[in-house]
Amino acid sequence: MKKKWKRFILLFVVLIGIGVAYYGHQQVSGSDTSLKKIVVGYQKGDPADISRTRGVLVKKMKAKGYQVVFKEFQDGSALMTALKSGSINYARLGDTPPITAQTSGVKLTYIAAGASKEKGTGILIPATSNIKSVKELKGKRVAYTKGTSSQYLLLSALKKAGMSASDITWVNMDQSAANVAFSKGKVDAWATWDPYTSQAQVQQNAKLLTTGEGGISYNRDFIVAMASFAKNNTDASGYLTEYMSEDMNWANTHKTKLITMMMKSLNLSKAVVTKMVDRRSYSMGSMTTKIVKQQQKIADTFYSAGLLDKDVKVSKIAGVTTKQ
Repeated sequence: MKKKWKRFILLFVVLIGIGVAYYGHQQVSGSDTSLKKIVVGYQKGDPADISRTRGVLVKKMKAKGYQVVFKEFQDGSALMTALKSGSINYARLGDTPPITAQTSGVKLTYIAAGASKEKGTGILIPATSNIKSVKELKGKRVAYTKGTSSQYLLLSALKKAGMSASDITWVNMDQSAANVAFSKGKVDAWATWDPYTSQAQVQQNAKLLTTGEGGISYNRDFIVAMASFAKNNTDASGYLTEYMSEDMNWANTHKTKLITMMMKSLNLSKAVVTKMVDRRSYSMGSMTTKIVKQQQKIADTFYSAGLLDKDVKVSKIAGVTTKQ
């Protein structure tokens, strides 16, 4: 009889131990089989990164039955590759990657659109440069990154100045390499965006020859998904847009906290991050007809320049819910 009781007690203790271990694993890993997992791809300092760091979106999505996992990428190309492979469900992209993806036949859907970053997007020149206008870039070497907003910015700025693409020497390199080339005087100008713009201005006393203002480049943030996923996950997309919008409203009204938060995320000085934050506003909402037209202008510009194999209609994948 005593042996049976001892065996019962031992079995009870073992089961309790297993239960405690499992609960501990759940707490550490954050996994919950009752939640639907969605993965959001982002780049450092973008709206999705703000939502990730603040942490409120994850809690609110969990209350709706979703486990949100954020995954960091270095650039839009890597994000698109991950999205197409299915390793992420949503991607935060700039204005140009969705257009080039659509041209190549990738079936995307725009889920949401952010505010313009036109004031922090532009063409930089060194502090010692004698260049006074975009027209004076003729014959100069200008760094940019193919397939990004910097390529469109250059095309648009040249067109506004009455110039053609052949009037400058295009130097294609990723933004990190462009930063080095610019600092060493290997290029005469650099088409880029924040935080690279603010970093060069603060650390190198670089000057903005022109910004994206005046319709040159809005350089918005977009949340996109594969069309098939978006069709079957309208609730998740709606919640994600709603809660990210709330995070962007928080960002606009808590600039000091935002700057501190982004200093850690970007590993940049307070002066650099402050310049970047102070010249922009944050938002995330539904696509509008106005934004679709802005995206179509990019597509038309690239097609006219022979950079796209075929013309595309952004409205086909825009998912517009409001008209403005």
